[in-house]
Amino acid sequence: MVEKKLKKIPQRKCISCGLKKDKNNLLRIVRNDCGISLDLSGKMNGRGAYICKDSKCINDAIKKNKLSNILKTDIPNSLLEEIKLYVLDG
Repeated sequence: MVEKKLKKIPQRKCISCGLKKDKNNLLRIVRNDCGISLDLSGKMNGRGAYICKDSKCINDAIKKNKLSNILKTDIPNSLLEEIKLYVLDG
């Protein structure tokens, strides 16, 4: 009898609450040569930051400029609004 190996699910840490969660349960924001964007695929090149898909974590990260600090750049207000809408609709 052949046993199947369980596929390991990568864990990432939320920049807001600090909890480790499965990568596919977090939202990734990436900074690369093209600028800053929401990475829905989770595979874009560049420096990434992970955050829970929770309005409390999003608001806390925005309020305390955690995204700006992690990505080492200013975050446009249009992207912040896009992130909020994604979490509310998702």
